[in-house]
Amino acid sequence: MDWPTAITRLGGDHRIAAVAWDDLQTRYAEPHRRYHDLRHVTAVARDSGALAVAFGLGARERALVAIAAWTHDVVYDARPGEDEQASAAWTRDELTNAGVPAADVERAGELVLTTIHHAAPEEDLLATALLDADLAILGAAPEDYEQYANGVREEYSIYSDEDWRAGRAAVLENLLARPRLYRSDIARARWEGKARENLSNELTRWRDAEPHHR
Repeated sequence: MDWPTAITRLGGDHRIAAVAWDDLQTRYAEPHRRYHDLRHVTAVARDSGALAVAFGLGARERALVAIAAWTHDVVYDARPGEDEQASAAWTRDELTNAGVPAADVERAGELVLTTIHHAAPEEDLLATALLDADLAILGAAPEDYEQYANGVREEYSIYSDEDWRAGRAAVLENLLARPRLYRSDIARARWEGKARENLSNELTRWRDAEPHHR
């Protein structure tokens, strides 16, 4: 679902939504972004929308998922936690400006915040659609996964290769240790196998690149 449709479905003003969309596009085009750009959130909006339909969510619920998909990385300065908090604040402000009901404003902000730790109650199907779609890239074709991994490395270019290697390896090990990467059966069937293969291959590359000390 596109941005104006989602806003108007929640009762928001499409003209104000258009101004917010212009700001959103400008933010996702910031030069320091190498992965968390408009292509990423477009993919998340597409995949989360498909999951929301598969879960049988209603029109209003699908609109909330779409809004969170479009805005979950609208503020991105490679500061985990802070970025999501700021993105949730942007979401709430823009939805409020557009005249969206307060309960929907709060729910959309909550959904954005679930991306901090990728955690939400198991029964929260809106969050499941968003979070599973956000990790869909892990189960992409190897060349697309490599482009993602390289892009994230560039976004964290402030860190030395040694520090990045250690930190990234820890992240990969943590992901692989999870009993499941995706919350829904649908997402697991679609992406889990390839995701574990991609993560394992990247981890192997980092381990092979470790300096050997005598």
